[in-house]
Amino acid sequence: MKKYLLLLCIGMSFSNVQAQETTPNDVIRLAVDNLTGTARFRGMSGAFGAVGGDLSAINVNPAGSIFFNNNYGTVTGSIYNAKNRSLYWGTSTNDTDSSLDLNQIGAVFIFKNDQESKNDWRKIAVGLNYENANNLNNSIFSAGVNPYNSIGNYFVNIAQGIPTNILTNFNYYDLNFYEQQAYLGFDTYIFEPTNNVPNNNTYYTNIPVGGNYYQENQVVTTGYNGKLTGNFSASYKDIIFLGGNLNFHFVNIEKLFTVYESNDNPVYDTGSTIAEILFQNRLWTTGSGFSFNLGAIVKPIESVRIGLAYESPTWFRLTDELQQGVSTRSLNNQDGNEFPFSFQDPVVYLPYTIQTPGKWTGSLAYIFGKRGLLSVDVSSKDYSVTRIKPKNDPGYMAINNFMSNALDNAIEVRVGGEFKIKQVSLRAGYRFEESPYKVDQTFGDLTGYTGGIGYNFGESRLDLAYSYDHRNSNQALVSSGMTDPARISRYNNNVTISYSINF
Repeated sequence: MKKYLLLLCIGMSFSNVQAQETTPNDVIRLAVDNLTGTARFRGMSGAFGAVGGDLSAINVNPAGSIFFNNNYGTVTGSIYNAKNRSLYWGTSTNDTDSSLDLNQIGAVFIFKNDQESKNDWRKIAVGLNYENANNLNNSIFSAGVNPYNSIGNYFVNIAQGIPTNILTNFNYYDLNFYEQQAYLGFDTYIFEPTNNVPNNNTYYTNIPVGGNYYQENQVVTTGYNGKLTGNFSASYKDIIFLGGNLNFHFVNIEKLFTVYESNDNPVYDTGSTIAEILFQNRLWTTGSGFSFNLGAIVKPIESVRIGLAYESPTWFRLTDELQQGVSTRSLNNQDGNEFPFSFQDPVVYLPYTIQTPGKWTGSLAYIFGKRGLLSVDVSSKDYSVTRIKPKNDPGYMAINNFMSNALDNAIEVRVGGEFKIKQVSLRAGYRFEESPYKVDQTFGDLTGYTGGIGYNFGESRLDLAYSYDHRNSNQALVSSGMTDPARISRYNNNVTISYSINF
């Protein structure tokens, strides 16, 4: 198939303007938890809320660090493999992404009370841990023939109500986001003014009618959401264990979004006709955030542990930098330009804040002496309270109202077990997470399974884990003008190895 692909060139001109359009999925990707961390933690599907004794377990319940007997450190690397199967208007396509990542490193320091008879606080622990809370590397490719709607509708739909003189006599960086989108379509002849007067605010499309538009969508995302955790915990009479975390988050995401369309429909008798469209967006999102955790574990008898933990909302402060471009193949264009294009220098938008929902986790673990354990965690997170600020921005008001109405409380269940045979530990786990949406077609439930093995050398330990999970979601080609999403089935297959040492 013939394409006219023009690369986006990185320009040197930058400007701060008002907020760009943000979608609910852009917000949710920072609010949804993924299974990350050490190999032991992953091997049991993260069911560690009442177990403790693992550097990643403190992210579930910060009181868990008290169960280390000595100073302890862990470093972890993972191989990530994500396969995305897309179904768009009956056409199925596949895309994969693989990466190697050093995703966890941390240590905990134990201070024991040598005078237990005089003080009921027997032990304290202080820890520092870094994890990639979310590896965002991903690649999705969709293709198919849309029988009804052109992606050009996106530009025509946004342009309605914007006076033509704004699109012809302007400084691009003084335009708001919607005016910028309209200009890109106007500059490449995707639509024309209904009336040739400066205050005209209605437009008609130059896309041939009749449907059967061949369309492709490629979304390539790279980046991470990292978290640095400072942890403190204490033991009271070896029965009650209390802990807290201060978490500092780091966000660095790059997303390249490309949409292509061609059609074989007859051209109009007069005027220009668009035969091909290429629309590219390159978005950089960077920023930082803060959150905290509180947790408690009670050991009523030696073999039973009960945990309760609270994770606060995360308050992210983010900045987006966006570069966009459109190129078309135009037939019968009056100025004779067959390949009009409009590529703009990057625009830096004003900073904004995302507040993710808090989470409660209840945990129960049964310890079979030195032979093994069974553990269950149940978490609850109300996604409908997710907010993006400043609240007085009209675009953010609309998305906040949407999230309040469309999102719901989601339950996550994690079950894990470990069985020891001398120095060898065998592990397995199951994880289920409800969709954040009331109607889960947009972003479906997640189901995952894990397994792992570990070998204890005495002063050190080597652990290996395999984790699998699957979730379905919808991927829109453009955000307005057409409602024809591709159905994405995502399969994650990850291998993790950790080395831990007492010191």
